Amino acid sequence: MADFSPAAPLATPAPGPDDRWRQTHLGRLMGSALRRFDARVLQLMARNVEVPLALSNLAARDQVTAAHVHITRHLALQGDRLTDLAQRAGMTKQAMANLVDQCEAWGLVTREADPLDARARRVCFTPTGLAWLQAFRDAVAQAEAEFRAEVGHDVATVVAIGLEAYAGGETGV
Repeated sequence: MADFSPAAPLATPAPGPDDRWRQTHLGRLMGSALRRFDARVLQLMARNVEVPLALSNLAARDQVTAAHVHITRHLALQGDRLTDLAQRAGMTKQAMANLVDQCEAWGLVTREADPLDARARRVCFTPTGLAWLQAFRDAVAQAEAEFRAEVGHDVATVVAIGLEAYAGGETGV
């Protein structure tokens, strides 16, 4: 029987297995890097004088999130059906519909009749949305330049080549 009297020494737990891997595995590092990159892109967009003031203010107040960037990244210039946009972004149709609703309210996109199917609608950039897209492009270029400056040109090149090869090799597992 164990002695729980105050005079009994406290047992120290036996050292367990090393679990630092949970903080440093490749998936976690890529996720952290993506969050940092997206946050920097949104910060740069908030400061871009070419971005309409209302959108800049939304970005500055963290109302525009990385989720909204999915539309910026994935919407084709000629427009897309919601289902195609959601699939390309790796989101459910319902989640993408909510983002499109918000972006439509902000004047970034509009829903238009699909010329190939009268029953369908296409999500298209507005002129304001195209200005937002250009600001996104500029911010991505600056964030990439900052990444290269921080880690060095050679490391940045190897990282880009490695990520490109890895992302292109999706196996559908």
